[in-house]
Amino acid sequence: MKSLEALLRERIVYLDGAMGTMIQKHKLEENDFRGEHFKTHEKDLKGNNDLLSITQPKIIRDIHLEYLHAGVDVLSTNTFSSTQIGQIEYGTENLIKEINFGAVKAAQEARQIYQKDNQRPIWIAGSMGPTNRTASLSPDVDDPSFRATHFDELVENYKEQAAILIEAGADILLPETTFDTLNLKAALVAIDMVFQQVGKRIPVIASITITDKSGRTLSGQTIDAAWNSIRHAKPLAVGINCALGAKDLKPYIQELSRISEAYISCYPNAGLPNPLAPTGYDETPEITAGAIREMTKEGLLNFVGGCCGTTPEHLKKIIEVTKNDPPRALAAITPKMRLSGLEVLNIEPIEESKTFLMVGERTNVTGSPKFFKLIKERNFEEALKIARQQVENGANVIDINFDEGLL
Repeated sequence: MKSLEALLRERIVYLDGAMGTMIQKHKLEENDFRGEHFKTHEKDLKGNNDLLSITQPKIIRDIHLEYLHAGVDVLSTNTFSSTQIGQIEYGTENLIKEINFGAVKAAQEARQIYQKDNQRPIWIAGSMGPTNRTASLSPDVDDPSFRATHFDELVENYKEQAAILIEAGADILLPETTFDTLNLKAALVAIDMVFQQVGKRIPVIASITITDKSGRTLSGQTIDAAWNSIRHAKPLAVGINCALGAKDLKPYIQELSRISEAYISCYPNAGLPNPLAPTGYDETPEITAGAIREMTKEGLLNFVGGCCGTTPEHLKKIIEVTKNDPPRALAAITPKMRLSGLEVLNIEPIEESKTFLMVGERTNVTGSPKFFKLIKERNFEEALKIARQQVENGANVIDINFDEGLL
């Protein structure tokens, strides 16, 4: 932690680029994914990139080496889907330890080879993807209350992965590409539990993804609301990755840089998807580097890297054009109550705001006989009208109380 923070005060620190993009260049087939280990496995394995850390470790190691020769400081492991939830569709959910260990080992071997001739520090970040399930949203349009996973299940999955990554030798944990803040909160809870179990802490970089130019996550939160939701975990850095190119991410990085007391990371896609492009994305190294430079020259970033569609050539160009730009200075944040729903609610001291925060109290089974009766009758549509009426009358917050012994 101390050596990394010392470097962050000195200059921008560079993350690597896309793993999937580089794997696709090898045009691997089913037998390549199976290797010698899984010749008789009952399910198709093509597309399970994480499994390649076991079946094709040299390919993964050599991809890491390419990024090191491009000049990056941090290698992210090939473990984006290395949880039981992520592996269950391939029937490999019982191999979580082997996959995560294999991925860290491939990165360590690349570091070892590189450092024989290049004496500079290299960190290994254990990638922890969002899983392919969301805790906040229903995948069934006919049943809005359905969830394909739940918070406790996500915590257990992330606990297992985080503990293995630390045991294997990861220097950083990287919960990334978060489209649902509740998933990220589960990851951060799990990570903290593991830190307490192992008796040590390592740096955490939390990275969020927004779905489009609205600047919201898939679960609907703005970037400032998402930060309010996770700031209690005190990650070393928070940032945005994937989703869009650097040009379109700039307004949201500016906002995050303004409001966050953590270091700021950004590793964008190489523009928008284009199946006719060699990498599947539009931007050349020059275009991506130029767009990132628009952020670094303003002193907005501490960590810079690349996501989908980026290659060692992209990272080499990014480093070339940004290496003399200043790292972002940590922001001084005024203490106040910071809440979050889909949007942010920051409560200013009364001497500054000169106004009260209005709390609606009628959605309360103890204090409102009408609301109590509607809830007992399961007449939720009429009960919801009471909440809506309070908002229309100026309430900033709704106090929802269902604390009744026999309800």
